[in-house]
Amino acid sequence: TPAPAVLRAEGRVTVVDLDGEPEAADGASARPAPPLPDLSDPAAVCAADPLLVTTAYVTGAALAGVPGTLDGPEPSPRPGEGTADEHGGLRTAWMRAGQSLCREQEPAERALVLLAALGDGADPRLRPALAALADGAPWRVRWARHRGDLNPPWPGPVTVLGAAGGPLEGTLLVGDPTGTVRLLHEADATSAGRLAHTVPGRITALAPAPDGTVLLLDDRGRLHAVRGAAPRPPYLERLTEAVSATLARHPGTALAAIAGSVVVGDRLGSVHAFGLTGLYQSASHSGRVTAVAAVESETPFVCSGGADGSVRLWTPGRDTRPEPLVERPSPVVSLHATETPHGPLVAAAWADGLVELHRPEGGPTLAFRPGPPVRAVAVTGAGSLLVGTDDSLVCLAPRS
Repeated sequence: TPAPAVLRAEGRVTVVDLDGEPEAADGASARPAPPLPDLSDPAAVCAADPLLVTTAYVTGAALAGVPGTLDGPEPSPRPGEGTADEHGGLRTAWMRAGQSLCREQEPAERALVLLAALGDGADPRLRPALAALADGAPWRVRWARHRGDLNPPWPGPVTVLGAAGGPLEGTLLVGDPTGTVRLLHEADATSAGRLAHTVPGRITALAPAPDGTVLLLDDRGRLHAVRGAAPRPPYLERLTEAVSATLARHPGTALAAIAGSVVVGDRLGSVHAFGLTGLYQSASHSGRVTAVAAVESETPFVCSGGADGSVRLWTPGRDTRPEPLVERPSPVVSLHATETPHGPLVAAAWADGLVELHRPEGGPTLAFRPGPPVRAVAVTGAGSLLVGTDDSLVCLAPRS
C-alpha cells in the first residue's frame, strides 16, 4: 500500500491517501493536491504555482513517475543533466533563485530570474527557451556566472564591485571576502588578472579613479591607493594623502571617486566630498552611510545610501535635495552610479534583496530580485547592470 503523501501550504498540513480520499491532519476532508507541472519544461514551471514547484523540487515528488504523477517508472536523464532529478539544470537554477521565484509575478519575469540563475552545465535547450519566455520582461541577460561554472570559470563570491573607466575602460573590479580584487572583461566576465595590492583584511569599498588609480577602503575604514601604470599628477597625490590622513583619525564607511574628488561616508550619516577646491559636507542620512557614488557629468553629483533605507542626491557646494531619490524600509547595502550616453543611471541594492535602476533625469525605474542576498551592484558606461552575490555575478541590460 502506498504511503500517504504530506503536503504543506500556507500553514495547512494535508495528508493525501493515494488509494482513497484526501483528508486534513484533523480528519476533515480536503481537496486533492493539484497535478504537478512537467518539472523539466521551463514554460510549465514558469506558469505553475511556485510553491507547488518548489515543494516538488525539494522533495523530488515527480521522480516517482512521469512528470505530473506520483508513481510509475523513473524518467531517464535528459541531455545536460548530471542526475535525473536536476531536470536539465532547471531545478538547480530554481533553488539558486529561491524566494525571488515565489513572489507574485508574470511568467516572463519568473523566466528572467530563472535564466539569470542558469548554470553553464544546464541543458543547452533551456537557455533559448527561457530567453524566449522572458521576452516580455524589462531586462535581458547579457551573461551570468555561478558557483561551479567552468567556461568561463566563476570569479568567486562578490563583496564589492566597480566598473572602471580611463585606462581600465571595459574592466570590472570584483572584490571577494578575502580581500582579493579580480579584474574581469566586461563583455563576458573572463579573467583579466588581479589588482596588485597589499591591503590586509577585508575590502569594504573600492573606487576606480579616472587616471587608473584604484582607491580601496578596508574594514577599519582606512584608505589605500593602488596606482595605475601612468604617473599621477602631484595634486592628486596630495588629495589622496589628505583623505588618507583624515580617515586614519575618522574612519570611513563608504567610498567613491571622480576626477579631482574623493567622496567618503561616515557612521554618523554624513557625506564628505574632498576636492581640489575644498571640503564639502552634507548630513544626508539618519544613521550610518552604507554606500556612496559620484557621477562625472555637466553638473557632477553624489549619490548616497544609508542604513535608513534612503538614496539621496547631492551636488557638493549646494544643499542636499530635500526629497530622496528613493526610500524603502530596508538598509541600502550597495550603490553605484555613472554617466551614460542616455543620461546618468543610479543602481541601488537593499538588504531585502531588491535591486533598482533609477534615471535621475526622468524615466522608468527597473527592478530585479536575483533571490539570494545582494552584496554589490554596479552600472557600466553602456548602461548594463551588474549584480553580485555570494554565489553569482549577473550582467543585465535594460530592454530599449
